[in-house]
Amino acid sequence: MYANEKIETINREDLENLQLERLKKIVAHAYEKSSFYRNSFDKVGIKPENIFSLADIQKLPFLTLEQINRTDIFDFLTLPLSGILRITRFVDYDRQCTKFFTREDIQNNVEMTARCLVAAGVNKTSTVGLQGDLSDGKFLDILYALESIGATSIPLGTDYKKWVKLMKKFSMDMIIGTPQLIMQLIIQLQAIGKNIRDYCVKKIICVNVNNIQNPLQQHISMRTGTQIFNLFAPAEVGTAGMIYQCSTDSAHHLQEDNFFAEIVQFDSNKVVEECEHMGELVITTLNAQAMPLIRFRTGQAVKKVGEPCECGRTFLKIATPFTGLVGEE
Repeated sequence: MYANEKIETINREDLENLQLERLKKIVAHAYEKSSFYRNSFDKVGIKPENIFSLADIQKLPFLTLEQINRTDIFDFLTLPLSGILRITRFVDYDRQCTKFFTREDIQNNVEMTARCLVAAGVNKTSTVGLQGDLSDGKFLDILYALESIGATSIPLGTDYKKWVKLMKKFSMDMIIGTPQLIMQLIIQLQAIGKNIRDYCVKKIICVNVNNIQNPLQQHISMRTGTQIFNLFAPAEVGTAGMIYQCSTDSAHHLQEDNFFAEIVQFDSNKVVEECEHMGELVITTLNAQAMPLIRFRTGQAVKKVGEPCECGRTFLKIATPFTGLVGEE
């Protein structure tokens, strides 16, 4: 099943042509509208008209989390506030991030998220419990994506008492939440003498903020007896739809029509072209209007997987050092 079969099964030549068209557009947009990117590009003597091919992205400077944290958020913004439809603020221990979104940004995020959910088996017959605070835009996008698919969605919030009542009243076959909230649910059910295995939940989607895969997943899989899927949702990217798993493969797909991916050697800035060579994932947003990210170093260790996926999706497959461990005894 696909949410957008034309894009999800696009051939490589057409995809690269689309990526180049969008890369040129986003680099020009960022240079013209964002003071941060204009200054950054000028320092290395690069103009938007110097981008002729996808390989030319390597002429552009990297963007680090440290730079984001020490730069005024409005220096990244490419539009006046009158053009912004949503503002979200993420705070987690020592990590803070404010994101701005246009109407088109939100529509793109919801469409990407719908692809992720369909890849995990969500359809019109699904009943899905959604843990999390809906003031977080990523969870709003998930809710809208569920509704666009036609699935029955049950916002559970963050109150465990509400979780237990709703699980007793409605038969949910899937739960979406952060690994921490899912573990809290398991613990709270155990405290009242219940076991999540006694419910109808067959699949769990982990919304991971800090890593593509979370160390808790293996434990969650063993405790729940469910199939686990990942959504990688770093606050800086502003969507849960960038990287996801399908139901037929243990590797992860990256939505290449919206993100251009590079893998860079850990000990240098050299881009790794060959498959099966581990490096740091660097991403460039190709459609983000309000706050584009250009060559953002995610800090994630990944490698490209060369063989095609059995699901038929042609997007780049990546694996992490932990791929294949979830569910192992």
